[in-house]
Amino acid sequence: RLALTSGRTRREIAEDLGIGLSTLTRWVSDERDSGAPVEPSSDVHAELKRLRRENAVLKQERDILKKAAAFFAKETSR
Repeated sequence: RLALTSGRTRREIAEDLGIGLSTLTRWVSDERDSGAPVEPSSDVHAELKRLRRENAVLKQERDILKKAAAFFAKETSR
């Protein structure tokens, strides 16, 4: 589950666990084949929530800048 939810590379995880990459890959494959849903950790949920908020703010800022650029473009062409 760590390999599927942490956002880290399998190589990093395998090194941290002291196992071979092929072993970890086999474990991940077995986990996926088991059909058990993989629930992201609370850290992943918190990060996703933070990123969604940040994305909303950035979209608002982008829209404001677009409107300001259009306004000033009109003003300079007069």
